[in-house]
Amino acid sequence: MARKKRNLRKKLFIKNRLVILNVDTFEEIFSFKLTLMNVFVVFSLGGIFLIAVTTFIIAFTPLREFIPGYSSTQLKKNATELAIKSDSLAVALQKNEAYIKGIQKVLNGQLEYAKFNKDSILSETEETPDLNMKTSEEEIKLREEVAKIEKESGENKEKKKTKSAKK
Repeated sequence: MARKKRNLRKKLFIKNRLVILNVDTFEEIFSFKLTLMNVFVVFSLGGIFLIAVTTFIIAFTPLREFIPGYSSTQLKKNATELAIKSDSLAVALQKNEAYIKGIQKVLNGQLEYAKFNKDSILSETEETPDLNMKTSEEEIKLREEVAKIEKESGENKEKKKTKSAKK
């Protein structure tokens, strides 16, 4: 086991020569003195650099809009503005419809003009949320426990007052 580790270490640091030759003339174009460790480090750093550059390009340029799932910032902004506008327009439309119905009632004689008030009509259009105001069994039990604890603490306070008053 120890020999295998030493052999691997030796192989990583053995110097080799990489020579590029011209095939026709066998002229040496250039050469490098390399070790396996140098090659491994260079390729690792190159891969990390390539991944970093690709991530940077995708993250900080409009190129990310071509990736499925990403939408443009302008599109998101426009969608938000349109949602807000449509909400406010729906509320305004509802109020106007209620007001027009009130005016129609006055014109048809179903309602006296003296009872016709814009504020009362608009208040009718505002919907109150349906809230469940019924107490659950858990809440009733909790209230009973709290009342019991408060009662006991109140009795303890009275006992302390009577003891201090006797002294």
